[in-house]
Amino acid sequence: MSVRRVIAGFGLFALALAGCDGPGGGAPTTAAAPASRPAWQPLTLPAPPGGAGRPVVRDAAACAGRWFVVGGVVDAEGGTRPAAWTSVDGTTWTVLPVRPESFYGRQNVFLSVACRDGKAGLVGAKVGGAHGYPRVSTWRQVADGALVEVQASFETYGGPTAVNVSRLAAGPQGWLIVGNRSAGAASWVGSPDAAEFALVEGAPELASDAAGVTWAFDSVATSSGWLAVGGLLPAGRIDRDPAVWSSPDGRSWRRTVLPGGPEYEELQRVALVGGVPVAVGLRGGTFGAWRQEAAGWVAAGTFGRRAGAGVPAVASLVSSGDRLFAAVVDGARHSVWVSADRGGSWREAAMPIDVPAGVDRDVTLVAVGGRWWLAVDDGARAGLWWADGAGV
Repeated sequence: MSVRRVIAGFGLFALALAGCDGPGGGAPTTAAAPASRPAWQPLTLPAPPGGAGRPVVRDAAACAGRWFVVGGVVDAEGGTRPAAWTSVDGTTWTVLPVRPESFYGRQNVFLSVACRDGKAGLVGAKVGGAHGYPRVSTWRQVADGALVEVQASFETYGGPTAVNVSRLAAGPQGWLIVGNRSAGAASWVGSPDAAEFALVEGAPELASDAAGVTWAFDSVATSSGWLAVGGLLPAGRIDRDPAVWSSPDGRSWRRTVLPGGPEYEELQRVALVGGVPVAVGLRGGTFGAWRQEAAGWVAAGTFGRRAGAGVPAVASLVSSGDRLFAAVVDGARHSVWVSADRGGSWREAAMPIDVPAGVDRDVTLVAVGGRWWLAVDDGARAGLWWADGAGV
């Protein structure tokens, strides 16, 4: 079973509730322009050392003139090991040295990467142990460029109150992980060098309370601290409403529940577009965007529509200039979409290969300047492409 899917496992039941609205649920889909066809150019990721196996890609990031693509290698027996690649121009890629410290660290697959000041921080995991839970590790990049595993107690990410560890974010303040514990949404605040993370569990307004059950998916650094996104399941209801949390330090949080309709709604990814937070998630039977404006959060455009029997999800959301790029899976296939008006309207962009929905299939994006990169794992092979994003 995919480590990434197991980490998100507690969310799958709730996500499946989106299907209760049926294909016709939710607001009507915003009329989309015909699909554009970027001139995708293939790039080569060199084979990692350590023996034969299939490279897998799970996430990507860029900052300060450095690009990172991360994932792992799966061998013929199903064994895994971590792997990551870096570039100084987005074109020529090299393998990063990886130095695990633990039994499960040597079997990690990197699932989330963020970077600040040209250095990467990562979250990886491997399913294992008597109960088959994900064994989560964080990693940091040291002076010689190598990725080293950060030692942490089992209870930091596991233990009796563990639910999942979602995504890592970076910013001027440092590093932040969001995820969920049995008490609801939680955060892990990292030291400036990513050498230590402190669990914030049961924090007022971030955690579940009498208002409902909270769930956090993603976060982003802002000029005033951190912004996390997710959803709240109100008491007595079976559908989530979208929710955001703001914090100056990743420890104390203020919750805002956005107006919700009768359909299932939640925010799964967030990015800044020209300094303005835009979140994308599920809105009934479609994907929807929400944007923070001076008077508060407003619902923006919708795109796509739930299809097939799989669980719909937003896999990636990045921005560059005034453009927003999203990768989603609608339950049947993966697709990528572009917005030039902060989520108000969306246009599908054709991918270089078709990627059906399924276990161990991922699509992730990076955008820098006028270019964007697409990393794809279709379950049989991993690939990386770039294209000019200005005309999409």
